[in-house]
Amino acid sequence: MDSDKPLRKISEAFIEIANSITSQNPNNQQLELQLASFSRACSLVSPLFRCLGIAFKFAEMDYVAKVNDLCDASVSISTLPSMMKKDIEDNCVRKPGSHTRNLLRVKRGLDMVRVLFEQILASEDNSLKSPASKAYGQVFSPYHGWAIRKAVAAGMYALPTKQQLLQKLNEDEASARTLMQNYVTASALVIVYIDKLFESRDLGIDW
Repeated sequence: MDSDKPLRKISEAFIEIANSITSQNPNNQQLELQLASFSRACSLVSPLFRCLGIAFKFAEMDYVAKVNDLCDASVSISTLPSMMKKDIEDNCVRKPGSHTRNLLRVKRGLDMVRVLFEQILASEDNSLKSPASKAYGQVFSPYHGWAIRKAVAAGMYALPTKQQLLQKLNEDEASARTLMQNYVTASALVIVYIDKLFESRDLGIDW
């Protein structure tokens, strides 16, 4: 892989984002998470989707495109709340290509990785089929049509083993477990923060 320690970079970036959230008033609905640092952290997750192969090719392509949009937006928009405020004012929140819609899709990508890591940590099995199937079923499947679900199910048989994944990530079992757990804990805070941004603006998250 091009990156020497992609899992380490993901873990460190999301710990930093989570710390920036918890360091602010936890009861304040207007936490000002910086769009640039958030989108940069999200971009570090992209290589992980690549490591999972054909089953998550659709997720990788969609995720990368949406993260790139947020990165581009961060040049002129400073925070996630201000980005959403602008889309609400322009009445384009649910329109394809809107930054807010893309944020919701990116959040699902982060959540899928969180559930995948949780399942890997809970399993002694070297196969990733069960962890990946559970993560997909919990996060993505409700929003996908039959054709995509069928293609993903077929691709599950081409997943790398856990050991192959760790080799691609340049980690051993012990270091990977620590880094995965760090991401699970940190990303959960980030995901709750994003969900609150949507819910506090009556935008909903199930679309």
